[in-house]
Amino acid sequence: MRLEALVQASIQQALAELGWSFSGLIPVDRPRRPEHGDLSTRLPFMLAPSLGKAPQEVAHALAQRLRHNLAFAAVRPEAGFLNFVLQPQALHAVLKEILQDGLAYGRSSVGEGRLLQVEFVSSNPTGPLTIGHLRQAALGDVLASLYEDQGWKVVREYYLNDEGRQIDLLAQSLWARYRQALGHDEPVPPGGYQGAYLVPLGEELAKAWGDRYPVWTEQARQVFRTEAVARMMDMIHEDLQAIGVRFDVWTREGDLHRRGLVSEALQALRDKGAVYEKDGAQWLHSTAEGLSRDVVLVRSDGTPTYTMVDIAYHLDKWRRGFTLVIDVQGADHVDEQRQVLLALKILGLPHGFLRYCLHQFVTLKGEEGVQRMSTRAGRFLRLTDLVDAVGRDVARYFMVMRKPESHLVFDFELAKDTSMENPVYYVQYAHTRIASVFREGAKSGEWPVDTPQVDLSPLTHPEELALVKELDRFPDMVRLAAQELAPHLVCEYLEGLAGLFHPYYARVRVLGQGPATPARLCLLAGIKLVLARGLGLLGVSAPEEM
Repeated sequence: MRLEALVQASIQQALAELGWSFSGLIPVDRPRRPEHGDLSTRLPFMLAPSLGKAPQEVAHALAQRLRHNLAFAAVRPEAGFLNFVLQPQALHAVLKEILQDGLAYGRSSVGEGRLLQVEFVSSNPTGPLTIGHLRQAALGDVLASLYEDQGWKVVREYYLNDEGRQIDLLAQSLWARYRQALGHDEPVPPGGYQGAYLVPLGEELAKAWGDRYPVWTEQARQVFRTEAVARMMDMIHEDLQAIGVRFDVWTREGDLHRRGLVSEALQALRDKGAVYEKDGAQWLHSTAEGLSRDVVLVRSDGTPTYTMVDIAYHLDKWRRGFTLVIDVQGADHVDEQRQVLLALKILGLPHGFLRYCLHQFVTLKGEEGVQRMSTRAGRFLRLTDLVDAVGRDVARYFMVMRKPESHLVFDFELAKDTSMENPVYYVQYAHTRIASVFREGAKSGEWPVDTPQVDLSPLTHPEELALVKELDRFPDMVRLAAQELAPHLVCEYLEGLAGLFHPYYARVRVLGQGPATPARLCLLAGIKLVLARGLGLLGVSAPEEM
């Protein structure tokens, strides 16, 4: 039984003996200060009003009932809280359970197989993916893994905006590069895409087509739109493969229009009285629902806005049977997100159906300093180039190791550093060090051990008990990281666990220590298991050697 559950069960028994009751989950916390024990509960404060007693009196009564529990070295009522100090045997039982669970440790069935969609990256097909898109790719992929670990059936989806003015600008920019390759002085259109990535594509088309499209006509627009999107998608697939991200579903904006979903969603909002006409445009009456401004859904020329299409897209997600949808988007989309959430509420979709994981922008810090990425201007570091330079593990880890809401500076020099100054290697070295101990133990005949039969009583040192307590925290961390859309918690946890392990590894001999060796090997096995589990959730490797 895990430590939190052990305390909860013990308190429930004490409540029954006292003739008291508490409905709901008993709160159990981990004190930040070690003098307050290993675990603590504020339950006395919650019970006091109904019992007509002071919290400290309730805490004392519970402590009297719990002091003889063999799992606790001490039960202390302090200022209305109830603090617990655990016996080593209780921690040993947790370690045994971790090893018994193996790679299933920390997994949950709370999702009950319900259908969840994570939509992320969804970059317009106007260029290859850059370091600016990497944060979305890593965040979305890790969130999907976290929810899969919690028992949800997860669909990773990419929304492809293959319509509109930006695609036209891309097509004309590619046409300009095609004409330049034929020796003509054709400028990239104003607001077009200056990136050098279009130059070799233009040269390829010039060789294949010759002077077939000398003038920018409607026919040329259609041809170059199709060609540009197809070639950009090839690049995007290459970049996603380099970073280890796959998608189950690709949805094109054009399909939403062709299926009539945008018109249908607009009519549904009209039927709810939420749309009005002004200056020839169709507006969502958002201010009537408490937002600061109304938003255009259909322009005066009859073309739907991005917001209108997004509303239709999410209505389609609901109809496809998703219980929960998580969109990973930049923080600059907040206003549009509020409009979409309002529209879904008006249409009767349940609160909480759509959640946004918002992230701030990424800048690259290297020898040239810090610069903002810009695909259109042609100043960017493509994902495939970044992975070639620093490796997939580092690229993914660096993108999720900070809170999504905080600005991220990608330190290129630190990312290339292969010492333990690099947080990725700091965590991975802990895993490889344990693997090295196991290899040496195999040579001496001390490893593997019969884990269920090992006597763990030699594990009494505070460092060892602290490590087991940290391992016990892993399932709670995974649950919270998913619930709070906070993959950075996984990184913080892994670095904390590695931070406890490395000094222990440096100080304590494991092999050749008689009865202590099998116990310490079991501890290392638990640490190695949890490190591999956490790295796996991040899509980062857990190497046996480095």
